[in-house]
Amino acid sequence: MLTVDFSRFPLAPGDRVLDLGCGAGRHAFECYRRGARVVALDRNAEEIREVAKWFAAMEEAGEAPAGATATAMEGDALALPFPDDSFDVVIISEVMEHIHDDKGVLAEMVRVLRPGGRIAVTVPRYGPEKVCWTLSDAYHEVEGGHIRIYRADQLLTRIREAGLKPYGTHHAHALHSPYWWLKCAFGVDNDKALPVRAYHKLLVWDIMKKPLATRVAEQALNPLIGKSFVAYATKPHLPTVDAA
Repeated sequence: MLTVDFSRFPLAPGDRVLDLGCGAGRHAFECYRRGARVVALDRNAEEIREVAKWFAAMEEAGEAPAGATATAMEGDALALPFPDDSFDVVIISEVMEHIHDDKGVLAEMVRVLRPGGRIAVTVPRYGPEKVCWTLSDAYHEVEGGHIRIYRADQLLTRIREAGLKPYGTHHAHALHSPYWWLKCAFGVDNDKALPVRAYHKLLVWDIMKKPLATRVAEQALNPLIGKSFVAYATKPHLPTVDAA
């Protein structure tokens, strides 16, 4: 289940991609399949080990084209172990709401992104996320949990202040908002509640089968209750200095 829409965020074979806070690796895997040279970085060592295993399995299965590479590594988003201008593309999906120093993370992403490069940022959307916080303290008051809810204009301001130029936004995963509302209402750790189990089966069926009816429904509902807000931006080229 991808949050970044690659029709709005084009990726070319050979692009150097950083998936920052990659988690289970969903966006890193898609970039690898598209022929990119991918680095998946996360602070969670266990998840990085799993991502590395999946990269190896994909390579063995021939899922990535010739020239594509994939590396999984543990690291700190506030102190990225890369030189300036190392990447053509940076993706940070559902991460910034966890980090106190979000300005510092954006500064590091801008540092390692080459001029003219592209960045995709996704965070939980304000409205659906506010419902979750209202229904359940346990949803966010956990170690490593969500510490803030972004409004769209607030996130875009952060992006501009970091020196990036936003060029597009959208919402995603409308069908997932009701699932999390149910989880919060019945208990975030209670997977046995009938409404939660029933809706989870619907989501699994939707992800596996991708039926037209739910695709159309989600597209219609995304502007209203999309669970994620997605923003795309570029790093401007430095002005050309006239030697004369």
